[in-house]
Amino acid sequence: MENIYILMLIALVALAAIDLVVGVSNDAVNFLNSAIGSKVVSMRTIMIVASLGIGVGAIFSSGMMEVARKGIFNPGEFYFNEIMIIFMAVMITDVLLLDFFNTLGMPTSTTVSIVFELLGAAVAMALIKIAVSDTETVANLSQYINTEKAVLIISGIFLSVIVAFSIGAIVQYLSRLFLTFNFEQKPTIYGALFSGIALTSITYFIFMKGLKGTAYYKDIKGVLEGNELMIIVIAFFTWTALSFILTKFLKFNLYKIIITVGTFALALAFAGNDLVNFIGVPMAAWNSYEAWSVSGVPADEFSMGVLAGKVPTPQIFLFVAGMIMVVTLWFSSKAKKVAATEVNLARQSEGHERFQPNSLSRVVVRSTIGMINGINYVLPKSMQQSIGKRFEKPVVNLPKNKVYELPAFDAIRASTNLMVAGVLISIATSYKLPLSTTYVTFMVAMGTSLADRAWDRESAVYRVAGVLNVIGGWFFTAFIAFVTAGIFTYLIHLGSITAVSLLLLLVLFLLVRNFIKHKKEEKETAQKRVIKRAELITAKEVIDETSDHISEVITRVDKLYTNVVNNLSVQDLSKLKKIDKHVVKLNAEVDTLKDEAFYFIKSLDDSSVEASRFYLMVLGYLQDISQSISYISKASYKHVNNNHKHLKKGQIKDLKIIDNQLSGMLKEIAVIFHNRKFSDISKIVDEKQELFDHVSKSIEKQITRIRSEESSAKNTTLYFGNLLETKDLISAIMNLLELYQEFHFNMKKANIKI
Repeated sequence: MENIYILMLIALVALAAIDLVVGVSNDAVNFLNSAIGSKVVSMRTIMIVASLGIGVGAIFSSGMMEVARKGIFNPGEFYFNEIMIIFMAVMITDVLLLDFFNTLGMPTSTTVSIVFELLGAAVAMALIKIAVSDTETVANLSQYINTEKAVLIISGIFLSVIVAFSIGAIVQYLSRLFLTFNFEQKPTIYGALFSGIALTSITYFIFMKGLKGTAYYKDIKGVLEGNELMIIVIAFFTWTALSFILTKFLKFNLYKIIITVGTFALALAFAGNDLVNFIGVPMAAWNSYEAWSVSGVPADEFSMGVLAGKVPTPQIFLFVAGMIMVVTLWFSSKAKKVAATEVNLARQSEGHERFQPNSLSRVVVRSTIGMINGINYVLPKSMQQSIGKRFEKPVVNLPKNKVYELPAFDAIRASTNLMVAGVLISIATSYKLPLSTTYVTFMVAMGTSLADRAWDRESAVYRVAGVLNVIGGWFFTAFIAFVTAGIFTYLIHLGSITAVSLLLLLVLFLLVRNFIKHKKEEKETAQKRVIKRAELITAKEVIDETSDHISEVITRVDKLYTNVVNNLSVQDLSKLKKIDKHVVKLNAEVDTLKDEAFYFIKSLDDSSVEASRFYLMVLGYLQDISQSISYISKASYKHVNNNHKHLKKGQIKDLKIIDNQLSGMLKEIAVIFHNRKFSDISKIVDEKQELFDHVSKSIEKQITRIRSEESSAKNTTLYFGNLLETKDLISAIMNLLELYQEFHFNMKKANIKI
């Protein structure tokens, strides 16, 4: 029997190592995004500082391990065999859940996942015990669950959303009023005061609050306790004076110091607060095994009340865990995928929005606008104008080809993000509350974005939708963690070691599958040319960029049209569905180009303004082309999905002939634009009539079939629709070629080098 629990311990240790990797991959963005987004510090420096913060935080995290042992349930109510089932179910669920979110590239909360997994597994085991008891009912569930502590932890986690957002917004608003966007031109004392406040806050909560609950606090307790106010005052004047000297005489960038120290602080707070999420459960299992193995009592009779006491965590375990986290931080590619969400929602600049608006985001934005209008109605005009000037953004004069190198937000916002988030997490850690670092850092970043007016009338509805989607994902995490851990607990209870083995095989299979899928996506992303608007300046660059767009769209339309015809002929529903997804993506990319036409026109130099009309018309024809292939794809998928009759052999034959001719023409067009051989366009334009004639003959044949033989009305609708849309597709392509030919001729006639 003992061998079973040794094997379970080995499995838990392996799961802990995996959990550290998948957990850090998701949570790394929490302490890296502010430094990365501001671009004040080099990436190498950021990684080194964050690694040091994680290492120190891991060593100081011992006190937080109590949460996994007794924070959610009452261990004395469970026997050793039951507690091992709970811990095994929790770790299997956690690894699968975090890896799932990493694969999606969405940030989630490791704290919320572990808390609700412990709660779900404990509730399931408690219900199992109640079910076999003759005296207990569901009303006795409260004696198994540490209700008071669980409610405190859960309410603290969700309260952090409101607190982090509100404090982030308030601090950023006051900081911006004080320093404005032209903070670099302000007197030196302004920056020194801001630096003094920021660095004092960070150092106080790290080195005083953050040390509480660790084995090291007792050595300095006498010095710190009772002298807090004096230490704060001394630290403030010291940091302010040092900041003033560094700026005034050494011309040093203070914000590099703040962001560097802030990144260290947040990494330290992350490790100190979140390490329990990854190794707290295995450590509790190890403590449980140690206590049981020397007791001589059977596993199903040994009460786990021993876990209610304080048990120190060996430093070697904390050190190894910290090293795994650091290595993961440097080499995880999934962390980059998760990072894009927060930076995209927090960026100061305009551009393509990742999330689409929904009804709730529209209501929120509309209500907020109404509230702001009400406040402005009360405030004097002079005060409104004064405040407005504090938020005026400076005009950055950079070469147009450097526009995408601008940071997502400035150093003031990055400093506020790090300062506020670090302080909040450190406070929670000092009180042994597993505050969600994801919730705090994300909501602080959203609050500072709102206060900084990054969400204006052009972008607010998209940004709010993004925030709501992410928060919705957090609630999904809590629900899935609770339910899945409960189910796994029940399965392990029924199947014992067999169930554990099968679940571990499931973990291995899904991890390997997701890893292969992720690597495949990375490879495809590296090879695939996504249609994106570059920053254009001259007519030649307009020609080059639109040629690339056309070549890419035509190549993809060629492949999509052929695949639709081939899979429609054999009624392959799954492939038609996959084709439709590719068509939707193509339409989205073309729509993005049209949405960014405003920025394109602004990017042209004075001598190339005439090219704006040409560019807009090219985008219009590309949209017509993508919409035509979209109609053909959707109609074909709908027909097969509704289980309508197959197309007639004659219909399929005609479609394949059209496809062969169209494919040949599209390949020629793609080559022309890829190689910039615009003189060959006239040849394609001359040959279009043959293809038009064949489509027209196919339509006439179908009319004859309807009149002379029995035919399906649904088949006729699909066939006519696809043929007519094919004609529209060809027309849009020809119009595009003729437009390009005319523009190319006019540029040469005007002696403009292209």
